[in-house]
Amino acid sequence: MAVALEPQLFDKVEDALKEVMDPELGVNIVDLGLIYDLTWDEENNALIISMTLTSAGCPLTDVIEDETAQALDGVVEQFRINWVWMPPWGPEKITDDGRDMMRALGFSI
Repeated sequence: MAVALEPQLFDKVEDALKEVMDPELGVNIVDLGLIYDLTWDEENNALIISMTLTSAGCPLTDVIEDETAQALDGVVEQFRINWVWMPPWGPEKITDDGRDMMRALGFSI
């Protein structure tokens, strides 16, 4: 059964995930709006990350999973990424910080 994360753990996980960069865009997955939900699987004692990608055909899921594992090392013992495609990602999901980062990289957004 999946339950909401306690606020302190949510903040730690979110901060750690800001270290994971989208390999194509150079902006972290949190500020890109790729993280849809963070929950805790009580049965398996693991973090569940529901996230999407900017496109369903992205070949870089392995890179993102590896970087996620590195970022969460010491934060949680186990995690699982639940790849979701609905609702589809769109630029409206990018945070204000993410928009600033993209502009700094030369994107017009």
